[in-house]
Amino acid sequence: MTFPDGLRLDNIYVPAGGAIPDPEINDKFAHKLDFLEEMTDWITGERDPVARRILAGDFNIAPLENDVWSHKQLIRAVSHTPVEVETLARLSASHDWTDVVRHFVPASEKLYSWWPYRSGRDWSAKDHGRRLDHIWVTPALVPSLRSCQTLRHMREHEQPSDHVPVVATLEFPG
Repeated sequence: MTFPDGLRLDNIYVPAGGAIPDPEINDKFAHKLDFLEEMTDWITGERDPVARRILAGDFNIAPLENDVWSHKQLIRAVSHTPVEVETLARLSASHDWTDVVRHFVPASEKLYSWWPYRSGRDWSAKDHGRRLDHIWVTPALVPSLRSCQTLRHMREHEQPSDHVPVVATLEFPG
């Protein structure tokens, strides 16, 4: 969506990729990687150094070690494999995106936006989460960033989603 002042918002959903992180035997995982490559090509083709763009949504990838409850145990799990992280990094570099969440929360801190339903009511105590939901901005919007919150408390609702909202606040002059 493009707003009158030239601000553009793209809300995306990256396919989850199935359970097996091998594109040779898992078509869903292959599709996920292909989707990310196509996104990278699309963004690269539209690259503009002064663009005011926001890319947000469920990326289904937890790129950093502290974006998962156990890097060691999840390094071979879909959503945190090296090939997904590397492919997402290429997408990030395609327009010099800033990860808004990590702009405000250091990469040294654990932070999640998704918890599996199988954790049940004990999801918070187990805290086996992943940060799959992202908001990125182009360099032109970084000075407008004011805050970002991951609304963890929303997971406590009666019938919650397995994802919680991630909310960024930007302030524009005028």
